[in-house]
Amino acid sequence: MMSSGEQSSQYSGPMRPPLPPPSPNLALGFNKSTFTYDELASATGGFVQSNVLGQGGFGYVHKGVLPNGKEIAVKSLKSGSGQGEREFQAEVDIISRVHHRHLVSLVGYCIAGGQRMLVYEFVANKTLEHHLHGKGLPVMDWNTRLRIALGSAKGLAYLHEDCHPRIIHRDIKAANILLDNNFEAMVADFGLAKLSSDNHTHVSTRVMGTFGYLAPEYASSGKLSEKSDVFSFGVMLLELITGKRPVDLTNAMEDSLVDWARPLMAQALQDGNYNELADANLEQNYNPLEMARMVSCAAASIRHSARKRPKMSQIVRALEGDSSLEDLNEGVKPGQSSIYSSNTTSDYSQSSYNADMKKFRQMALGSQEFPSSEFAGSSSGDSHELRQL
Repeated sequence: MMSSGEQSSQYSGPMRPPLPPPSPNLALGFNKSTFTYDELASATGGFVQSNVLGQGGFGYVHKGVLPNGKEIAVKSLKSGSGQGEREFQAEVDIISRVHHRHLVSLVGYCIAGGQRMLVYEFVANKTLEHHLHGKGLPVMDWNTRLRIALGSAKGLAYLHEDCHPRIIHRDIKAANILLDNNFEAMVADFGLAKLSSDNHTHVSTRVMGTFGYLAPEYASSGKLSEKSDVFSFGVMLLELITGKRPVDLTNAMEDSLVDWARPLMAQALQDGNYNELADANLEQNYNPLEMARMVSCAAASIRHSARKRPKMSQIVRALEGDSSLEDLNEGVKPGQSSIYSSNTTSDYSQSSYNADMKKFRQMALGSQEFPSSEFAGSSSGDSHELRQL
């Protein structure tokens, strides 16, 4: 799945149908899930630079065209995986059987010597990060933001609750939400961490995920869970609400988007005035009830205590208006501090949270591998992966 705006060149793709096809393999004209190196080399013009869509933490992505005219995206994992062919095939088999309207489909793979390549469906309209933070682009209207929030929530809920085995994404961020030409959201890169040798989940060797989106408990535990994904999703909701990036490096990350937004969300949910929180570019053109629902979901998702965060299916129902916000907030009235902070909880205190976030900042600022983005030419300032710290 193509991360951090990896679909960076100017092109347009076919309009996606309103409902997903019964089989991505059939829809893309595949009659098999395995490809030879020569087949993918031919499809991508020999993996030429002009066909590079982007470069992420796991390798390059090239656009390709099959002999039948169908467009694909080919991700070449960095060499030295260390995984045996059988293990790699087993993991790919699991991920390739995951099909959902709001997930980017993995439709094939290639094993050629020490090389590992993944073949995805091609999604033409770049990423949420691009459309939300790119310079000189039209302002994303409120209805589009809500549609993207709901679609990506549905995709993530499917991974967490309907897949067997379940899949934890580990790197939810705006750059990993691809958009089709109707601005329907498609979650990308799920399961990719398992296909890389660089998947240690102890903080001293490799921090999975992206600073600004990482759940605070990861700094001390080194473990990621479904509730860590929920926290990252909550950060992404804050981006949609405020139009701000998760971290502001120009301010040495002294105040993250999460910390800035917490008191504003509590106040807004109490008095019903969201103007200070909402993206100024919206010029107050939003539905207050829908805004209340999205803010409530964001506030619940970024709770300090992982166990107090809702499940993604609860967030889906809340965004759709199919459940009361009291259900989302465990019966506590919006605006009460126990919802949005953990000053009174025994399992994860405010002081513990502050200590963990300080640890994150020190690691981020001390890292020598701190790119401005995951692909060349990005204007992104928030997609920072922390490696080999």
